[in-house]
Amino acid sequence: MIRTIAAGVVLTILALLGIPVLLVCALVGWRDGFLVYGRWMMRAGRALLGIRVEVSGLERLDRRTPCVFMSNHVSFLDAPMLVTVVDRPVRFIVKRFVFRIPVMGLGMRFAGYVPLDKEGVGEGRKSIARAADLIRTKGYSFLVYPEGTRSWEGTLLPFRRGGFFLALETGAPIVPVSVQGTYELMPRGRRSIRPGVVRIVFHEPVAVAGQTPETMPALIERVRDAIASELTSS
Repeated sequence: MIRTIAAGVVLTILALLGIPVLLVCALVGWRDGFLVYGRWMMRAGRALLGIRVEVSGLERLDRRTPCVFMSNHVSFLDAPMLVTVVDRPVRFIVKRFVFRIPVMGLGMRFAGYVPLDKEGVGEGRKSIARAADLIRTKGYSFLVYPEGTRSWEGTLLPFRRGGFFLALETGAPIVPVSVQGTYELMPRGRRSIRPGVVRIVFHEPVAVAGQTPETMPALIERVRDAIASELTSS
């Protein structure tokens, strides 16, 4: 708990320092700059919390090609750990309330994150359309959690289709990602963080050329199987 509090204090200070960073990035038009600073912050937090990350499979990725990363989701730590090791700045489709957080929300909006409001039938489609436009026009890569929420038990939940529609609409390959260890360090409902090891595996990209909504169930199964293959409990 003491380690968690200390890390929280340091990260709060770094977040405040992010205000001038955001202003400078906005002035020079460097949208990736805020993400680079955020990734550095998360690496600092990782070190303070005593978390070591083992990563494999990055050599399978083509950094020049935008993609849709799809990962299992069991902990609040999943995204922070993943972005500290991925080979490019990554955007997310994020619940709208996060954009109301001072500094962070402004920075995320500037950097190209896409808000998602679960209220309203068409909001999910609007968010997918916005993300698709950013992939096509800016070459951004996105991280999607196909389960749609964190698992309470640390097991894979049923996959939703939204992220797969994003890949099909843009032609961006899907990169399945397995994250193991975050559940043991900070399961859903826990506020303190344990030190330990997180293992992240980037699987072979899955091409979506020729895929249609009719073939999507098989595509979903393929991606799910890849993610599950590196999890001790799925």
